Amino acid sequence: MSSSPNRKENGSSNEESVTLTDELGRSLTCNIEHSMNLEGQEYALLIPIDSPVEIFTWHGDETDESAIPVEDETEIDKIFDIAKVVLQEQNLTLRRTAVTLTVVGELPEFPEEDLAPEADADEESDFEELMWLTSFYHEEQEYAIYTPLDPFFILARINDDGKPELLSEEEFQRLEPMLPMLEDQFFDELD
Repeated sequence: MSSSPNRKENGSSNEESVTLTDELGRSLTCNIEHSMNLEGQEYALLIPIDSPVEIFTWHGDETDESAIPVEDETEIDKIFDIAKVVLQEQNLTLRRTAVTLTVVGELPEFPEEDLAPEADADEESDFEELMWLTSFYHEEQEYAIYTPLDPFFILARINDDGKPELLSEEEFQRLEPMLPMLEDQFFDELD
């Protein structure tokens, strides 16, 4: 694969945009943030251009309630139009894209006072930090829409035509142990 003038191989950040397409034909435009060659195959860490969002619901009783991400396509189909309307009230447009739902528009500022004081700044949390955008009800079930505060990385294989492809489940599981190292390397290069 030949490199574009904007893209630097093996480790350097760039601003090249690519479109990732899933098996359902949904697309997601991303920036290539980092490319690398692993085991003779080129891979890239992608970050969506639009803001990724997650929808959660709650299960259990009041004493033992847990937030569950809504990942079932049928459930998303049922609530998508409602979620779209409540986000429009914040001038955000919900889109059904490859890999994740996204919103187009300017996200509200994250209030610094909502950040919990860290017990140990060097200790990493096992939990993803999210910012609440809005909540809504459907058939007496509460749902909430959040956006991650940390970058949302997608690992993709670069095919012979220079286009990104989603990894198979088997390929992702094989490479997953390397992801923290790749993300650390990427952030070290930013510093």
